[in-house]
Amino acid sequence: MRPDLERKVADLERLLVRVALEHAPAALASSLSAEDMVITDAILRRKLDIEIFTLDTGRLHADTLNVIAAIRERYGYAVHVFRPDPAAIAEYVAQFGRDAFYESVDLRKRCCHLRKVEPLERALEGKEAWITGQRRAQAATRTGLERQEYDAAHGIVKFNPLADWSEDEVWETIRHFGVPYNALYDQGYRSIGCAPCTRPTVAGEDVRAGRWWWEIKEAPECGLHVAPDGRLTRSKTEAVT
Repeated sequence: MRPDLERKVADLERLLVRVALEHAPAALASSLSAEDMVITDAILRRKLDIEIFTLDTGRLHADTLNVIAAIRERYGYAVHVFRPDPAAIAEYVAQFGRDAFYESVDLRKRCCHLRKVEPLERALEGKEAWITGQRRAQAATRTGLERQEYDAAHGIVKFNPLADWSEDEVWETIRHFGVPYNALYDQGYRSIGCAPCTRPTVAGEDVRAGRWWWEIKEAPECGLHVAPDGRLTRSKTEAVT
């Protein structure tokens, strides 16, 4: 591993140790992405007291769900899984149709709210801080991402420890530590969400271009990182050292 990346990995681990000690109880909200697997590996290698959870929307790829089993096999850790309210999903499908999210941005956001945002709210109940695998280079909407922010929507501190990492650095770390990852990455996917809302990317597209590709590209977010007023949650707190 290159010395500069070694320093980034060491810095990641120091930040996670600080989160575990100073912001307990804390949790990693894992989408089971490559970025989240780098953080998962650091947490479990260091045996840190940080919960790891994921949101099973009911529409994930089988390859994505397989990562949960891979984490259990590799690290002996059972990822906490949160699912949407079945009654709310049934009502949405009955009223609009199972794949109504293709019809309008509003219907897509309603689906994302039911399948992701509401379960996330349950997952974060009682937490003092949450951790994400977001990076600035993933999309234009994330260029202002800070490593530590105050999440006004949930009233807790939010950490984005890979904010300044590149995609290449993520993958070099995965290879170095032999971290398990979603097999869809080997099929051209670079950002993976629900199966009907994700496609592989092509040369020249940004990392998240395969998410909700039928919509305008100014708003490639699902709502997990958006405040109730529709703005991205960006409230910088003290600098991370």
